[in-house]
Amino acid sequence: MVAQETFSIQRLQRQAASLLLYQSVLEGAIGQAFLALLRAIQSPDQNSIQCLRAYGHWFNVLASEGLSWQDYLLLQILKSENPFTRQAQRIGLTDLPPALIAAVQHDLRSLQQLYSCDGAQLSRQVQEVSGLENPPIVWDQAQRQPSYAVNLSQLPVWSKFEAVPDWADVLAELAAYYRQFGVGLFMTYRAFRWQSGTLAGITHPDPIQLHELVGYETQKATLVKNTEALLAGYPALHVLLYGSRGSGKSSLVKALLQAYEHRGLRLIEVRKGDLRDLPTIVDRLRDVPQTFILFVDDLSFEEDDDAYKALKVGLEGNITARPQNIVVYATSNRRHLIREFFGDRPRPSNADEVHAWDTVQEKLSFSDRFGLTLTFEPANQNTYLEIVCHLAQQAGISIEPNNLEFRALQWATRHNGRSGRTARQFVDFLQAEVKMKDE
Repeated sequence: MVAQETFSIQRLQRQAASLLLYQSVLEGAIGQAFLALLRAIQSPDQNSIQCLRAYGHWFNVLASEGLSWQDYLLLQILKSENPFTRQAQRIGLTDLPPALIAAVQHDLRSLQQLYSCDGAQLSRQVQEVSGLENPPIVWDQAQRQPSYAVNLSQLPVWSKFEAVPDWADVLAELAAYYRQFGVGLFMTYRAFRWQSGTLAGITHPDPIQLHELVGYETQKATLVKNTEALLAGYPALHVLLYGSRGSGKSSLVKALLQAYEHRGLRLIEVRKGDLRDLPTIVDRLRDVPQTFILFVDDLSFEEDDDAYKALKVGLEGNITARPQNIVVYATSNRRHLIREFFGDRPRPSNADEVHAWDTVQEKLSFSDRFGLTLTFEPANQNTYLEIVCHLAQQAGISIEPNNLEFRALQWATRHNGRSGRTARQFVDFLQAEVKMKDE
């Protein structure tokens, strides 16, 4: 190995080791494979087999992710969660500590050196160490990018990284990016699930679209208006969507994510059993630039279930100020979410609670904590057929209208009755039937 190439490897190792804030950029599988390859090439007792294996592993992880080395570095910079990226979301650059700014500029310049690393050069060095007749194949193309919440390669900050001679000059655009899109999980995913005390990203959220949902236009318009107020930073209300099963309550909430993800909306699914963690979830999201819908599906409580008290306090009543970027959208088949029995009604008896009406009022007041209640009545025949025709048109099913309506009504009679869910199931069955006939 020539002296210049030896120096190049040493320089890359020093740049990687000198990172002050962006160490996480190299903590992934690709970054660790890159560092292992540098060590294998630079090792005093250079083992040709070890070097070849290190190169093969680096090639493998790049190909598995479908990323070039350069694209990987940029993606990791944009999603990195560190003291600078967290503060840049809330504080202007001029108000950040000078030492923090200097550390970011240092790291960006170091990462630029790693970015400029030529895969072909590494391949030639591996060839010389291993004694191969030909250099190993170079992986230098990006076939795809992960399906992040935003299309990163189309952002101005991405193009500037590729164009400027000094990455320290990207600082202002980078801070603006963090303020708009966030970092870490919130940049990577659009939908989440709260489980085991932490947020877990959902890679493939429900793709349902607002325009696919028909039949409850007033309810949809009201929910959209409330959500747009949330996104604009205005006071938004917690919403209870209750009504008949299969009427599209859950689908309507999920469709909001597809409509407004580009404006920073994120959806977090919270199970009833995890409602006690609501204060923790809220504190986790309070200073994040995105807006969040906490989605509680199929909500109801038994007589002795205290989980409703946690949600009641979370909706209204906690001494902590409610963040402007969070609302709770809950669906239920019950208007009164806590089961109430006639035995709860106050009747004079020695065994009765003295202030029984207070207990009744506590139960009834829970639903009132939702500032907005949307009612989804059972679909009548006309509404059901309207939904069927709309879904069939979207699916591209060409069938005589009278025949479509006749079969749709038959399906509803034999299955789950008239509802949006039944309409969807019928159209899915019909679409499969048509495609099988065409084969």
